This record gives sequence, C-alpha cells and structure tokens, in this order.
Amino acid sequence: MAFVPVPRSSVADHVFGQLRDAIVSGRYRPDEPLPGERELAAAFAVNRHAVREALRRLQQLGLLRVSQGGATRVLDWRVHAGLDLALSLVQSGDVLPVDTLVRDMLEMRACVGVDAARLCAERAGAELRGSVTRDVEAYAALAPDLHAMDKANIVLWRDIVHGSGNTAYLLSFNSLVAGAVAVGEVPPERRAAELLDVTGHRRLAEAIADGRGDDAAAQAQALLTASLTTPTTPPGRECRA
Repeated sequence: MAFVPVPRSSVADHVFGQLRDAIVSGRYRPDEPLPGERELAAAFAVNRHAVREALRRLQQLGLLRVSQGGATRVLDWRVHAGLDLALSLVQSGDVLPVDTLVRDMLEMRACVGVDAARLCAERAGAELRGSVTRDVEAYAALAPDLHAMDKANIVLWRDIVHGSGNTAYLLSFNSLVAGAVAVGEVPPERRAAELLDVTGHRRLAEAIADGRGDDAAAQAQALLTASLTTPTTPPGRECRA
C-alpha cells in the first residue's frame, strides 16, 4: 500500500492521520496485521520514533492491538473506539464527512440532553436548580447575539447535565463541547432556531425548578432537535439515552 511521504514538522501527526484513515475507511480490515515499524517508516519516509508514536495514539483510540514481540493488528473501530475517534475524524472529511459528524453529534447531544433535563428536574438540589434559572436569564440578556448566546448555552447545559447526577452524561457532554467537532464549534447560525428560542429555554428552566421531569424532557426535546434537518425521533416520542 502506498503512503504519502510527510513534511518533517509534526511527522507523527501525519503518520497517525493516514493510518487512522486507512483503518476507518476499511483499507485495513479488523484483525489484519499492519506492516512492521521499519516498513512503515520507509513508506512514510520518517524515522521509527514517529511511527511508534503514531501507533501508540492509534492504540489509545481503540484502533490497534499492539502485542509485544508480535504483529500489530487492526481492531474493529465500531466495537472498540469511543468519542475520541469522532473528534479526531473531523480532520479527515474523506473518511467521514464533517457534516455527517456534526449531525451525529447534534443527535447524540439531543438524546443525552433530553434525559439529562428530566433527571436534573428530578434529582438536582435547590442551589443547582437556581443556577439553571440564573443561567437562562443571563443567556436571554445576550439575545440576539448568536455567538455570545452560543457560549452561554454551553454554561447552561453544563449545569443541567451536572444536575442530572449522571457521570456518563457529564463525560459525554465534555466531549461534545471540546474538540474540532464539538457542538460549541458548530456555526451558531446553524443553531439559530434553538439559540433564539428564549421562551423555550425559560420554560425548560421553570420545569426544572418545579421538579417536573417529563415537562423538562419535552422542552429539551423541542429545543435540541430544532437544529436537525430531520427529527431524531418520531413526533411525540422522547429521545432517551
């Protein structure tokens, strides 16, 4: 397989990117061995240290199984990889288009957010519910500045997810608002229908403050699916993770 020689700056990044794309695109199949370090170094025209660093990063992403003294074999990324792979793949539109990744992240955000809002209403203490209410009022004061509202929206949802008491949701949220494919990096104009719905955000905060879990989930569903071209779930059904 022919690889493209890379620039001398950040050579490990280039080796990593090309091997990642080769694995995710199916050029290397699950359980197939990769060429050895020496062969890869020659193909990329880099030193073995750069290859070793790239392989280490691929292993951390769940794309490779590295055996001491044995062959380095490809893992099925659909089984072993996590959100870190999605955040990395945005750099390679040929493997999975950025628009598709953004759509997928927005759909995941909607599912996590709906259930987090319900749990926040049911579990959060008075102090955190008050924070959500204050977040919404601070958010509303920024209208119609979409970029400022976008940043304030992340603060609001961090409190809601924190109030859900679900650590897995909180860690997922952190991934969704960090990195190149993060919701925070989606152009605010794409989310204008959601961001400018100040009334909807106030209704969400009121439902959480009153402990009305189902109402909070329904309002979160309306807000978080407004940016999607097609609903993530049929009308009348909540998206619950």
